[in-house]
Amino acid sequence: MLKHIEWNGRNLRFLDQTRLPLEEYFIETADYRVVAEAIRKLQLRGAPLIGVSAAYGVCLGAIEALGDSRERFFASLEKVDEELRSTRPTAVNLFWALDRMKRIWQTLQARDEAPQKVVEELLEEAHHIAREDEETNEKIARYGAQLFQDGDRILTHCNAGALACSAWGTALGAITWAFVKEGKRVVVYADETRPLLQGARLTAFELWKNDIPVRVICDNMAGFLMARREIDKVIVGADRVARNGDFANKIGTYTVALLAHYHRIPFYVAAPLSSFDPQSPDGSHIPIEERNPEEVLVFNGRRIAPCEVGAKNPAFDVTPGHLVTAFITERGIIRPPYKEHFESLFAQEGG
Repeated sequence: MLKHIEWNGRNLRFLDQTRLPLEEYFIETADYRVVAEAIRKLQLRGAPLIGVSAAYGVCLGAIEALGDSRERFFASLEKVDEELRSTRPTAVNLFWALDRMKRIWQTLQARDEAPQKVVEELLEEAHHIAREDEETNEKIARYGAQLFQDGDRILTHCNAGALACSAWGTALGAITWAFVKEGKRVVVYADETRPLLQGARLTAFELWKNDIPVRVICDNMAGFLMARREIDKVIVGADRVARNGDFANKIGTYTVALLAHYHRIPFYVAAPLSSFDPQSPDGSHIPIEERNPEEVLVFNGRRIAPCEVGAKNPAFDVTPGHLVTAFITERGIIRPPYKEHFESLFAQEGG
């Protein structure tokens, strides 16, 4: 698997995903602002990877502030935290990771520890978050692979693979594990995922790298293929899961879920528990990021609509939990009733 993010001493090195699939270009930086902007611009993307990246962003900000007075050091950490929190509102992993980092420095601040000690502890926590994500990826991949049979034709939307995480990925991790580790001869249909084509650019790239048969389809082709019985299963990732099983994922997921439900095709969601939000009772409480309309109106540097015409560009939609056949987490496969099962999970996690 491509190593697309790593800590190099005092720098963070990461793959610029906006240049894929034509160029594998890495950015190396010691500036947390570069990390924040990379998250905004989708150079770093995918809910679990956003959490890992933000954790390392805090470390960069702490290292930068080491030369300041103790008071200014902690004030700088607050500023870094605020900047990173402002990048993307929907992926709850961002806030989950930043909350963990904040607890570290606030605890050490209360103990009157030196800034250098704070930096060391923050780095250890960031490394721990990254290692946790790798372990979680493998567990989700193993559990999810159980749901696929030899010969399955699988549809996925957007990118929930290794590029969205630290290792195997979630939805795509399950597919990859089934093919690479278990020898199941699956074929994948990847929605292009407008407007930024994460499916065509990233999912197809990952599957191609692993020699997994993949065919890119336009977002409006899924229903046609389902009606012709050319799709056996659907699996997607999630950026935030509410207590009742409603979940937010890349715009267009809701449409795919409705089509799968109508055609009686299993619809699976693969996500780590860090994507589950105990503060959201249902999907109506999930904030939806609105991105620049130019992403819809401009393609490859050329405007594709009249200059006088505007656009809507919600980055995510919310799919009701009753459309989900099962959730795949590092704790196993969860089936309805979701609210009851999630309450038990949140209690175990202390949420």
